[in-house]
Amino acid sequence: MTFPSHDLDTAPEASKPLLEKSQKAFGRLPGLHKVLAESPQAYEGYQVLHKLFTETDFDAEELTVVWQSINVEHACHYCVPAHTGIAKMMKVSDDISDALRNETPLPSAKLEALRTFTVQMVRERGNVSQEQMDTFFASGYGHRAVLDVILGLAQKTMSNYINHVAQTPVDEVFRPLEWQRSDTPLKV
Repeated sequence: MTFPSHDLDTAPEASKPLLEKSQKAFGRLPGLHKVLAESPQAYEGYQVLHKLFTETDFDAEELTVVWQSINVEHACHYCVPAHTGIAKMMKVSDDISDALRNETPLPSAKLEALRTFTVQMVRERGNVSQEQMDTFFASGYGHRAVLDVILGLAQKTMSNYINHVAQTPVDEVFRPLEWQRSDTPLKV
């Protein structure tokens, strides 16, 4: 069954202002937003989580590490290319994006620790050990970063799961960045 994908003419009334905001921000309607429009509450919830996550203490590289670590771990065919493009717009180096996409080492130990902890949170469903927490803290992160990773996880779980069930087509602008997970997932 094909999932609904809305535009300004077909969206529920409560979603139209959200779509208008997306159209204005991106100059187009991202596929994920077209799908989210079916549920104004899910759409607004996603946008609020996104806004709040971008307001954390994480810089552009760290935001990208959290987002892409989750996207790759969830094997999201839509979000990995989208966040590769977003990382480029945020001026994050291709070395970081490539390492995240290919599950190869990141250029700094601190970013690697953030990726490792984020993947552990996903795989352990939040039940990380004290040893894993201590390792994360030893890399220079604190309790706030733990909570902010969970915030990013909430946002990305929504979009990754929605893209899985809706089989959201990759936006044309991100098709050159399409991605498929390697046969050897990251070891953490």
